Amino acid sequence: MLQRGLGVLLHLTSLPSAHGVGDLGPEAHAFASWLAEAGAGVWQMLPLAPTEPGRGNSPYNSSSTFAGNPLLISPELLAQDGLLTPEDLAAAPEFPAGRVDYEAAWRWRGELLRRAGRRALDQFSLRSEIERFARREAAWLEDYCLFACIARDQGMRLWSQWPWELRDRQPQALDGARERLARELDQERFQQWAFDCQWRGLRARCQELGVTLLGDMPIYVDQQSADVWAHPELFKLDGAKSPWVVAGVPPDYFSATGQRWGNPVYDWEAHRREGFAWWSRRLDRHLELFDLVRVDHFRGLVAYWEIPALEPTAINGKWVPAPGLELFKTLARRHPALPIVAEDLGLIDAEVREVKRLLGLPGMAILMFAFGEDNPANPYLPHNHRPDLLAYTGTHDNNTLRGWLAQEADPATKDRIRRYLGRQRLDDAELAQAMLRLVLASVADLAVLPVQDILGLGAEARMNTPSQRDGNWTWRLQPGQLGPDQAQALWEMAGVYGRR
Repeated sequence: MLQRGLGVLLHLTSLPSAHGVGDLGPEAHAFASWLAEAGAGVWQMLPLAPTEPGRGNSPYNSSSTFAGNPLLISPELLAQDGLLTPEDLAAAPEFPAGRVDYEAAWRWRGELLRRAGRRALDQFSLRSEIERFARREAAWLEDYCLFACIARDQGMRLWSQWPWELRDRQPQALDGARERLARELDQERFQQWAFDCQWRGLRARCQELGVTLLGDMPIYVDQQSADVWAHPELFKLDGAKSPWVVAGVPPDYFSATGQRWGNPVYDWEAHRREGFAWWSRRLDRHLELFDLVRVDHFRGLVAYWEIPALEPTAINGKWVPAPGLELFKTLARRHPALPIVAEDLGLIDAEVREVKRLLGLPGMAILMFAFGEDNPANPYLPHNHRPDLLAYTGTHDNNTLRGWLAQEADPATKDRIRRYLGRQRLDDAELAQAMLRLVLASVADLAVLPVQDILGLGAEARMNTPSQRDGNWTWRLQPGQLGPDQAQALWEMAGVYGRR
């Protein structure tokens, strides 16, 4: 599935934009061209699902696993299509440089989307195109649009607190909501159509450039989502449609009390009874968007940490078996090559490794985790890598290399890195550059570098701190920060290590 190559990790929201947050527009196309110039054949990004300021703006905490994020729709591309005017775009407020103010971005872009939606829906040809799209994607689109509209109409209350006839999806109540919210439903369909059009344009450009798109599928979906509302029988919910157990992970590197994510967990017997049909639709959708898909928290599909919903932390959870092998064998009937990467980080046991081996899935190795006291046996040390790996300096959940060296790596860890390199007099900047080269030199099929590490940025450029609710997902590139000089340097390094 993988060939020796180089990938770069950068989420769309981190691109420059005059409209407050990165999107699918000109800067995304320019970044795809930059990747080709740098010899990087893979662009890895985070989930594309809708995000909301009220839920921390996390792409892993979404109201739909199928829908695209309207925030990523490019105003510039809407203007190219005649749905916005130059005057519309010229009225953009001044946004903070280098960070995303999600509330401000949503206010501004929401108004632009409403304006573009009215113009699109007033044109017979575009309305017909949107209706064709809606029929094609009806299996998920109608539930998502209806959920989004009812949620706003209900003041964003949890759907389990809606009037019972809406909570329980009584046909007469849903028909009434469709009639009452017809205009809002049209707008939601327009936004998903616009996202789809712009995404297809970016994906086609990446294909022209020979850039493979590696996406990300969170293991769980959010309780406040169209997925759980439309399919409550597939989750462990009580009679009031609220979770009685929730997902998370036990105490680990990131948190002494573990991570209580709060997502509802799957009723795997219900999934078995339907032949894993929901999962099949989910993977189909992700492979419509991406060439490869990273399955987040893969170990939770072999055994997962289940926490009583009333527990405030993840400490008092327990491991519960999950049918990962059976699930993926079923999915392989539709996708024999299983273009999937297993995020196999954290507490990985022999059973998880065996399931991954039987399925032939590549895993991940994080260089920041390699220099503990268990050297030279640490599996993340480059001399212990295998070809069927994606090797990273760090992921979106880690500090940047420079930030990690400055804030988290103690003197003993730095000494182990220097001894591994055979170079004793390296400062933090030199250590970070040497660690980039360690990843590139690995036998792992794919070396993936976050843009922040390519640029040598510090902790201020960190994307996410797990178990911390506020301040995540906001880092952005400055215009011109990533240019031909960086592309040339990466091109040369990729050549040295046989990665282009």
